[in-house]
Amino acid sequence: MTNSPPRSLITRLGMPPTLAWGYLGLLLFMIGDGVESGYLSPYLIDRHLSESRVALLFTVYGIAAGIAAWLSGVLSDLWGPRRVMWTGLAVWAVFQLLFLTAAIPLSSYPLMMLGYGLRGLGYPLFAYGFLVWIAGVAPRARLGTAMGWFWFAFTGGLPTLGSLVASGLIPQIGAYGTLWAALALVVAGGLVALLLVRDDHGGKRPRGAGEGPVATLVGSVTILWRNPRVGVGSLVRVINTASQFGFFVIMPIHFTRTVGFSLTQWLHLLSAMFATNIFANLLFGVAGDRLGWRRTIAWFGGAGCTVSTLLLFYVPHLAGANFPLALLVAAFYGATLAGYVPLSALVPTLEPKHRGQALAALNLGAGASTFVGPAVVAVFVGPLGVEGVVWIFAGMYAVSCLLAHFLKLPDESDTAVAATAEAAAGTASAPA
Repeated sequence: MTNSPPRSLITRLGMPPTLAWGYLGLLLFMIGDGVESGYLSPYLIDRHLSESRVALLFTVYGIAAGIAAWLSGVLSDLWGPRRVMWTGLAVWAVFQLLFLTAAIPLSSYPLMMLGYGLRGLGYPLFAYGFLVWIAGVAPRARLGTAMGWFWFAFTGGLPTLGSLVASGLIPQIGAYGTLWAALALVVAGGLVALLLVRDDHGGKRPRGAGEGPVATLVGSVTILWRNPRVGVGSLVRVINTASQFGFFVIMPIHFTRTVGFSLTQWLHLLSAMFATNIFANLLFGVAGDRLGWRRTIAWFGGAGCTVSTLLLFYVPHLAGANFPLALLVAAFYGATLAGYVPLSALVPTLEPKHRGQALAALNLGAGASTFVGPAVVAVFVGPLGVEGVVWIFAGMYAVSCLLAHFLKLPDESDTAVAATAEAAAGTASAPA
């Protein structure tokens, strides 16, 4: 009898061992990307930009992110995830330099649109390229957990540790200098992931793709109606983080100028919100593998976010600048956002012959949320106010709870039919 070699700690945790450095690099990259998330909106308003212009700037950024998120899946099929991640790193660095060296010093809104707007192409190419890489390496039985680790690193940076870094650096080097520190963190994280990960899946096109560039590009869109469940999954993904990106625009202003918190307190609330989220990402990744991906998305994600979104507004609105109470509802909101983590495992499994296209559709939804959220704010905050916007987001989450019930895996019905047939056969052959 031979003993099998012990599994490494990384394997036991559900993380593909060949991608461990990639998870660390992603964390550092997203810390840099998340540094600005808690203060860029009020910083630009203090530089005499109107709230509507800031919301429009964030919307353009989100549109670029949505396009890049979709392209990350398509290009990963064509180039391989590693090359897509290199492209994302280069785009982020180049346009951040334009934003810092020209747009802000000149207070030029067109240059801000160009520099900051097009920088939105960068992080989805890097992060979601790595997501495709994980989908090609992780076994299905642990795919939810592997995706949980992805979102642990992603939200660990944006905005959790990013906001914490900002709260520490702004008093020392100022808001502008902190944006330069963000660039350094992004470059460091990108190089860690791209130079230290040696897994072969990142450097070549996935096997069996067998389609040309045009067919792959078109297929990543047509899959939304060729397989309606993939389309529904993409829509649920839009809803997942739409409120998060919308709140980045209005909540710093609402919490500091209406509720009465200081900017530092708001940044600490934001850090607590997503510190809870990063651990909940792991929890719901594991829960999805054990309780069912669809059930986890519907109840912990959809129903949970419907309640937590309303509490995030109404508890501080009624209690005022009560930091402990605000901390509790912020943590609850952050935890429920993680209920959607199993989507990253479920959607590519809905289309096993075209996983890259399915992930492109899912990433399109993820990227779309970055402009849908700010767009909802830009359109409705004027006539409805912050309270009205919050109710819109809560309603979207309630809809996602219903939609999640349609995300049935192909083999779930097959398994049910087989089980019924087996039971019937057993009954027929049983002795009288």
